[in-house]
Amino acid sequence: MQCARCEYDNPAGHKFCGQCGASLPAPCPSCGARAVAGEKFCGQCGGALAAASPEHKFASPKSYTPGHLARRILESRSEVEGERKQVTVLFADLKGSMELLADRDPEDSRALPAYSSNS
Repeated sequence: MQCARCEYDNPAGHKFCGQCGASLPAPCPSCGARAVAGEKFCGQCGGALAAASPEHKFASPKSYTPGHLARRILESRSEVEGERKQVTVLFADLKGSMELLADRDPEDSRALPAYSSNS
């Protein structure tokens, strides 16, 4: 496969150019045709190319949530909406934030603007 950056002719199967180190586009998982970087569908067979990309592996919760669990969550939606639960949260403290939030209810704290022009 020829590198788009330096035009070096790389052996089949390489993921990176052996000359300049640039990422080489992966072949279409459906038909094996040469894919162009940035395209979402194969120009030869129309197959989805994004599925082969790790950053699109979990593009939607539908892709990894079992159907029976999704149905159960949707059926009990009205029961859990607005439900308050005790949770533990770890976060980084911003200067003065603890003093600002110390005596407030969690819902009131959420309503505060994220950015103050006074800082």
